[in-house]
Amino acid sequence: MSLNRNEKQTVVTDVAAQVARSQTLALAEYRGMTVEHLNALRKIAREKGVYLHVLKNTLARRAVAGTPFEVASASMVGPLIYGFSEDAVAAAKVVSDFAKTNDKLVIKAGAYAGKALDAKGLQSLASIPSKEVLLSQLLGLMQSPIARIARVLAMVAEKRGGGADASAAPAAVEAAPAAA
Repeated sequence: MSLNRNEKQTVVTDVAAQVARSQTLALAEYRGMTVEHLNALRKIAREKGVYLHVLKNTLARRAVAGTPFEVASASMVGPLIYGFSEDAVAAAKVVSDFAKTNDKLVIKAGAYAGKALDAKGLQSLASIPSKEVLLSQLLGLMQSPIARIARVLAMVAEKRGGGADASAAPAAVEAAPAAA
């Protein structure tokens, strides 16, 4: 069943609003996938905060016109599922991870920061750790020098044979990694 002009305009407006909030676009061909697999992919996408939708390509081209995702317009051919995400890697990660377990989902292209990505580029983007993982790694790097200093101070206090000071220093060493 085709959409009338008002329904098409509503779809374009909704997708354009999502595009305005997004950093990444992932395009994948879903030809041959079962409804169960598509529903599973949509469920995963919802959990990760990814807007995943099957769109008519002409409507998708109209929605991305004048945005940084317009560079992917040439790739909008065939039966595609469109993934938009506010997180820089979420859409690419959802599509890439699902494509690993389902050979019917074929990654076609994408866009990030105004640059068109091919399938390999989108998979490379998906391999980047999430923001939370990167922040925890950064915090771990920032805490490691402090923990080393605490260990050195504990060893110095132990060599000097300090009584109360020696017992306080190992407690500080144990407290530093526990804060991580």
